[in-house]
Amino acid sequence: MKIYNTMSRAKEELKPINGEAVNIYACGPTVYNLFHIGNARPLCVFDVLRRYLKYRGFKVKYVQNFTDVDDKIIKKAADLGISALEVSENAIKDYFTDSRGLNVADADIHPKVTDCMDIIIGIIKTLIDKGFAYEAGGDVYFETGKFAEYGKLSKMPLDDLRAGASERVSESELKRDPMDFALWKAAKEGEVFWESPFGKGRPGWHIECSAMVREYLGDTIDIHGGGTDLIFPHHENEIAQSEAATGKPLSSIWMHNEMVNVVSSDNSAAKMAKSAGNFFTVRNAAEAYGYEPIRFMLVAAHYRSKLTYSEEVIKSAQASLERLYNCKSATRRILETKTDNVGARIARPIESIIESHKARFIEAMDDDLNTADALAVVFELTREINKALSDEATTKADITSLYGLFNELTGILGLLYCETKEEIPAEILELVEKRTEARKNKDFALADSVRDEIISKGYVIEETRQGTVIKKA
Repeated sequence: MKIYNTMSRAKEELKPINGEAVNIYACGPTVYNLFHIGNARPLCVFDVLRRYLKYRGFKVKYVQNFTDVDDKIIKKAADLGISALEVSENAIKDYFTDSRGLNVADADIHPKVTDCMDIIIGIIKTLIDKGFAYEAGGDVYFETGKFAEYGKLSKMPLDDLRAGASERVSESELKRDPMDFALWKAAKEGEVFWESPFGKGRPGWHIECSAMVREYLGDTIDIHGGGTDLIFPHHENEIAQSEAATGKPLSSIWMHNEMVNVVSSDNSAAKMAKSAGNFFTVRNAAEAYGYEPIRFMLVAAHYRSKLTYSEEVIKSAQASLERLYNCKSATRRILETKTDNVGARIARPIESIIESHKARFIEAMDDDLNTADALAVVFELTREINKALSDEATTKADITSLYGLFNELTGILGLLYCETKEEIPAEILELVEKRTEARKNKDFALADSVRDEIISKGYVIEETRQGTVIKKA
């Protein structure tokens, strides 16, 4: 498998450090409110990556953190008159409601900043001792000028980054250089704090991920991921402080998903962001369209391509899912009634259909997790299944094999998890039977009358090659 490495700007073969075990760290949310669809993209991307690697036989250890100490959390706590811990714990509960709604499996470990203070303080002490960090007024800063490779991920020389620091990096009179960043922040009046050798305070944003990676996965990991908005400054700073502390590369591959955009009133596309106020929460979108269409939309596009969210796009996802669900339900109906002794196979051997579609799916996924092409293979398989179902010469064993591959591939993408078997009321089933009998007796007037009665009760009948289908209107 090859993955695009942001560090090298090229696709590189995944070569796990520990043989068949792959360690992945993905930056998680700052937990102070509901997450939006843009935040959901990396959740779904890395969920699919994890599923696929397991499918290919790798052992995967996946860590995704929660930032539960932050200015936004502290502000919300003050506004609500509750503790910062209450704010973050409530937001974490909401996170799991929505992530599980999207069929995102829980990480193997979800560490929180508040659980890692000793580790964070230990790394800061190491950086001070090595001369990469300095104390100033109760704060501790990383001195970027001391790390010769600073800028190697974003590909920006330190002087160029320094020139734009006033726009992108917070400045402080305590810093020796505008590009220096906080490892530890001195406590302000009324803020939550921890004791440390540098005084009462709390960690800066970047240091928490370095600490969690090292504690739960080691000094060097296989894949570090997140959105492209984290390349600078967050991941650049992570690299600097981690590698300055350990003298080892932080990650073999840096994997970044593109942003989700929203079309504004002037028809221009802008990144979905809470700060811009142009966001749609997963919770609200799910109430309108369901969770699965959101996941489908995020999985249907290649993770490195920009994606624009709109009502049209989400409705298109609903329609595409319906095609897959229709195939699934039609196949189930046939398997419930079909016997094994039907006759010869259809002209094209089922084995070749299965082998070719499976191979093309793997080829797409091995090529930088190309879920767009992989999903195209799934829809081609769907057409093959529908053709097989309509051919009486297809054996039950063949259909079972096709159905197995269909479930296998959609499962890797994390799709088709919301199906519920609808219970049709006995009254409706009796009317359907009455209509069937009328049609058999060529009493079409009665059949049409019964059909209209069924429709008036909120159900529709569809005649398919696989038989009569009854569902809610």
